[in-house]
Amino acid sequence: MDAQVIGIKGTVGFDDVVRHFTGLGGDAVLLDPDMVCGRDHIVTAVMHAERAFKNGTNRSKTLLTETILYAAGERQIGRAMEKMRPKEGGRGMVAVLFGIGDPRLDMIGAERCDDLLEASPQKARNLGADMFDGVSCEDAVLEHVAMTDLLKP
Repeated sequence: MDAQVIGIKGTVGFDDVVRHFTGLGGDAVLLDPDMVCGRDHIVTAVMHAERAFKNGTNRSKTLLTETILYAAGERQIGRAMEKMRPKEGGRGMVAVLFGIGDPRLDMIGAERCDDLLEASPQKARNLGADMFDGVSCEDAVLEHVAMTDLLKP
């Protein structure tokens, strides 16, 4: 997996951030930080997406969209995109960067803020992960991501 997961704060818009990262020669998935429950949540989603392409079980045409499906724990692309897209005027975004070394956030007036990746029970609930006594919110979300494979026909 040649991906890194970072939090981004700043007033730059969604489209400008995407253009910035593609201009650096890579690709990026931008996610709502209120839907990201820890770095492992997104790393696991990328791993599942890569495996789906390797095994021919992918539902989408690109690794980026497949990553969003797994991160959202959804089988419908439209629902996953709506659920995971950063909100306008929100508190930042989480970026999954593919093929980008230095994200050069200073070029777009943004700064790295990995605090946006922190897990919480509320974020797990936002995703629809089942919460049980004695199970951490991180583990609940990882299970939610893994269950996406069972939703595939």
